[in-house]
Amino acid sequence: MHPKWRLSHAQGYLELGMVAEAAAELEHIPSPERDEPAVLALRVAVLQERCEWPALRALAAEFVRRAPGEAAGWVTWAYATRRAESIAAAEKILLEAERLHPAEAMIQFNLGCYASQRGALAEARRRVDRAIALDEKFSVLAATDPDLAPLRAAAGNR
Repeated sequence: MHPKWRLSHAQGYLELGMVAEAAAELEHIPSPERDEPAVLALRVAVLQERCEWPALRALAAEFVRRAPGEAAGWVTWAYATRRAESIAAAEKILLEAERLHPAEAMIQFNLGCYASQRGALAEARRRVDRAIALDEKFSVLAATDPDLAPLRAAAGNR
């Protein structure tokens, strides 16, 4: 079967929540095509669905190396790094990503979450406000994200 068909099937399986089937399709894609960004992105999605944080961290880092212009790859790499290692290591990744993607709301929001968890509430507020200014949908997330509980608690104590 042609690799593009396998990729399409894997995407469909993933959309249906059939993670094992998606992974199986991706395994049948030959080695040269397996390293293309579209295939890497689906492999990343499979590992994220499986919560395989160390493997996801490594693959997301490879994805970023190959496609640094894709801001979502940086966010996924940081997300996996947070779960596999620490918030500090994840924050370091996103600070690097911020230099390449200064207007990416998701990066600002996640940096705000990390700052909140560190207790740097003024920085957290600044970053979350910046994310909301870039994309209004983050106002809803800011009201519910558990990482921002310290920030919301401090605002409630004023």
